Amino acid sequence: MIDAAFAPAAAAIADGRIPCAALGIVAADGRRWTRFAGMAALEPEPEALTGDHWFDLASVSKVVATTTMILTLVDQGRIDLDRPLTDVIPDLRQYDVANAAERKLTFRDCLAHRSFLPAVEPIYTYGDDPARLRAFVLQREWRHGPPVYSDINFILLGIAIERITGRPLREWPLPPGLSYGPPPGPAVATEHCQWRGRVLKGEVHDENAFALGGAPGHAGLFGTLGGVLDFAQGLLDGSGASPAMLAAIRTRVQGDRTCGWERRFAGWSGGDACSDETIGHTGFTGTGLWVDFDRGLAWTLLTNRVHPTRHRDSGIFVLRPETGDAVIAAWDGAG
Repeated sequence: MIDAAFAPAAAAIADGRIPCAALGIVAADGRRWTRFAGMAALEPEPEALTGDHWFDLASVSKVVATTTMILTLVDQGRIDLDRPLTDVIPDLRQYDVANAAERKLTFRDCLAHRSFLPAVEPIYTYGDDPARLRAFVLQREWRHGPPVYSDINFILLGIAIERITGRPLREWPLPPGLSYGPPPGPAVATEHCQWRGRVLKGEVHDENAFALGGAPGHAGLFGTLGGVLDFAQGLLDGSGASPAMLAAIRTRVQGDRTCGWERRFAGWSGGDACSDETIGHTGFTGTGLWVDFDRGLAWTLLTNRVHPTRHRDSGIFVLRPETGDAVIAAWDGAG
């Protein structure tokens, strides 16, 4: 099964579109299949990918880490998703208390990307002090627009978690195979960063995440293939999520967005063959995780498609759905 499922990624590596890929498939009963190939780094020194390498998960951090943290705090009675962020961040837009729309944003608004906040902002260009940049995020009058997928939503959620717990996100207990950087093992290289002047390997690729200290709410998590599969299995068998948490991540809130995740729709990243009860999320570095609850099946595709540069066509937006469809075809055919 794994050979057929990995075929699209193997072709992408052979064609030179991506340096490496790791594919993992896990069933609710614990069965799993893995395959990896290619180069963890092409420069400055060539390095072959192994099953022990850590990938920069990029925005997959939003669901594996931040969403899980928020919903855990909900389970503990420390957050009400429909209450405003100002319950725990009272200084949000503190100089415009009467008029600031940001002060009305709820936790659910941010989780489901139904706020008016912009998709992204080059926060790293405003300074290099993480505490000052967090203050900038809280006090800036953000330009308003229609709801879009927004890193700012999850940066705010990360700040909220830090306020509630009294500690940075990197101190939240994580299971083996998941870690904020630098990871405790060999790392897959990402981009030759023009701003930092080096190939990034074991340090977060996202510029804003780096400037904010490496572990904000929108990015910064590293994971091994096994670590991501363990997380996915916990969603499938219920060992890693409460019933309330599972309901939150599977229920649509805004369009095809749930709390943190995206639900299947025609033409999405997980392919068209999966069931309607499938959720997923992708990461800019070339990562992704999808969970098909109807089939009791999950898969993760981890690549370093931005190595050594993001400024080329890696074909990742075709590779992801091709891989999803290949996974489902192999699974259904084996059944």
